[in-house]
Amino acid sequence: MATAKVSQAPRLLGFWMCVALVIGNTIGTGVFLLPASLAPYGLNSLIAWGFTALGAILLAIVFSRLSRAFPDAGGPYAYVQVAFGPLAAFLVAWGYWISIWVGNASLATGTVSALAPLMPWIAEVPGASALVTLSLLWLLTLVNWFGIQASGRVQTVTTVLKLLPLIAVAALGIWSVRAPDLTAAAGNVPLSLGSITAAATLTLWAFLGLESATIPADKVANPRRTIPLATMSGAIVTAVLCTLACTTVLLMVPKDVLAQSNAPFVDLANRLWGSGIGKMIAVFAAISGLGTLNGWILMQGELPSAMAKNGVFPKVFARVSSRGTPGFALCFGSGLVTLLIVANYGNSMVRIFTFMTLLSTTACLVMYALCALALLRLQWTGRLTGARRGTAALAAVGILAALYSLWAIIGAGADAVALGALLLVLGVPLYYGAAIYRWLTLRLRIS
Repeated sequence: MATAKVSQAPRLLGFWMCVALVIGNTIGTGVFLLPASLAPYGLNSLIAWGFTALGAILLAIVFSRLSRAFPDAGGPYAYVQVAFGPLAAFLVAWGYWISIWVGNASLATGTVSALAPLMPWIAEVPGASALVTLSLLWLLTLVNWFGIQASGRVQTVTTVLKLLPLIAVAALGIWSVRAPDLTAAAGNVPLSLGSITAAATLTLWAFLGLESATIPADKVANPRRTIPLATMSGAIVTAVLCTLACTTVLLMVPKDVLAQSNAPFVDLANRLWGSGIGKMIAVFAAISGLGTLNGWILMQGELPSAMAKNGVFPKVFARVSSRGTPGFALCFGSGLVTLLIVANYGNSMVRIFTFMTLLSTTACLVMYALCALALLRLQWTGRLTGARRGTAALAAVGILAALYSLWAIIGAGADAVALGALLLVLGVPLYYGAAIYRWLTLRLRIS
């Protein structure tokens, strides 16, 4: 069965860089805003965090097991290809690739927005925010072009820095939260399945990207061991810190204040430690966005490169520089991000930008569901290296991970599901168009 071809690029990502990639890609600027989004749901959000953390760990087990069986495969695209064939793999990768570069537009914009309170001229000078956002995007694209080790170092440093405020707030919650805080957070919001599901969809934002270490597999040292261990470690750290930190903010900031907050962690720091610490939190939030954007720019280049090596994307995406990086794929993706950023600053394009973001979110959830199903199919057919056909525990993980992904898709709402389906359908003619082109090219060469 076809799998992604192995690159000859040097393997430069070790365990800690892979852990940093997973944590860095999951924890971005969004987690610093989540408590405000969750405020209307009261204690429903606490239950939602539990479900989401469990679902994320189940998905991490899925990706860990798949990466152990196919250490050089290149991530979700290759796993689905082995299990369900090239068309399903292309549609998953197509949707996932779009989700990456559309998400990068949001990440770049959010990172610069986090800097605005510290540098007011960004918001006050016409066009300044767009210029700073694009400068940041292309600076990090250059870092990734320079080499995956340079990208990994940036990711490691920014991940350590972004974890500091989360650790501090999580520790505060462990030592300070009391029963009256729970009562105050509950307010008049009753517990309900609908509210838990809606809140869980929001908390899922804190975990998107847990599969990141599987994608640049051909550049990972000892991938059979490193990728599974880094994926599980990153997912567990993210689950614990995000759950504790966001819940602490939810419980310790008054509900009416929290619902109107643009910077919940900063508000908590201002209340407890003063405005100086609040500004430091704002800096860490910007660093968090910077690290996340760096990691996703890496993914933005590696995924289409892997697809091109399998012949389902133009060959130019498979080209690598003298430093072993997919230079064209990186620049092409950042070019698309640039177009979205520019469009987002025109009021008439805001709704289009929102439309694309909804598409990307649903596509990522579809990819999670299909990877869980791929694990089940490969185990059942005896193609999962090292797993016996009847291993009940692994099968249970696959089933629960698939059900969780489907539940999260439902929680995204009917509009998002419909838009995600449209996204995948648009990939079908592209797939068959590429197949016809390859067939015609082969016929012309023969004749």
